[in-house]
Amino acid sequence: MQTGPEQHDGEQLNLAQTLRRLRDATRLTGETVAARSGMSQAKLSKIETGRVHPSTLDVERILTALGTPRDIAHEVIALARVANTEYQALRTALRKGLEKKQRELAALEASASELRYFLPVMITGLLNTPEYAAATMSRVPGDHSRMLARKLERQSVLYDTGKTFFFLLSEAALRWSLVPPAAMAVQIDRITSVSKLPNVHVEIIPFSTHVGGGPLNTFTVYDDRLATAEVFGGAMVMRDPKDVTYHLELFHFFRAYALRDDAARAFLDTMAQEYRGR
Repeated sequence: MQTGPEQHDGEQLNLAQTLRRLRDATRLTGETVAARSGMSQAKLSKIETGRVHPSTLDVERILTALGTPRDIAHEVIALARVANTEYQALRTALRKGLEKKQRELAALEASASELRYFLPVMITGLLNTPEYAAATMSRVPGDHSRMLARKLERQSVLYDTGKTFFFLLSEAALRWSLVPPAAMAVQIDRITSVSKLPNVHVEIIPFSTHVGGGPLNTFTVYDDRLATAEVFGGAMVMRDPKDVTYHLELFHFFRAYALRDDAARAFLDTMAQEYRGR
């Protein structure tokens, strides 16, 4: 597991150098290995110099092309999996400034076409009202006004009809009263409103639904190329296709239990009324 972006970069360089050493040992040309691997010579060169971060599938193809012994191949593939997983510690993000984190999230959202959010306990930033968003940052040191502005600016991406958003929330996420009841009612109204956008799907798993598996954490999947998972101490960023596929499968598993479209909006309207009645 990575302890920060600097170590992650070191693992990527280590992987690149290892692949180059293995090819040098076989005396095969880059052109030959690239052809056997089903990739361009330019891509292989960039992988070996650390300018392109290969997926584990890329590494497996290169090792097969090299005829690497099984025991060595297993070690290199393990290194590739580590190099494709990054742990971004909260303390590092605080040191660099959470405004930068908001810019990084905006870049991820801008680069993806299909975004899937699994939200078992909290409402994600793209759906937040200003009051709820401010409450999510109340325990975080720093300039809240600038962080809040950046967080709310990110919401404009929802109106890009070239993208599709799936927000899968548990009832627990809607019942965790991060703000007073009246503000929670407004927050839920905001979710209902956003759900009416043609490219946005909001789906709810009620408490009353029996689900054959428990949710461990929030996660987001960007297309089929990257997944992130949040914990109290930071976030995991996973680029390994097997990890991304696993999280896509998890998302579809939980989604099978969710209310959708008008049924989800009716559930949200009922909950908003409950908050107003408190």
